[in-house]
Amino acid sequence: MRTPCINVCSIDPANGFCVGCGRTLDEIAGWMSLSEEQRDTIMTLLPQRLRRTSATALEHRA
Repeated sequence: MRTPCINVCSIDPANGFCVGCGRTLDEIAGWMSLSEEQRDTIMTLLPQRLRRTSATALEHRA
């Protein structure tokens, strides 16, 4: 099963996304029970989420 997990598990409190993979806690918890189509849909959202998470992290450092 394909997974975006890179073993960097930390939730960004500003947006609720994992800083490693971009998923929400609910998506991480339910990943195994989701259909392949549902997982694919989430996977398409992850690059944008990770960009937002990176931007949020940079804002907090400034």
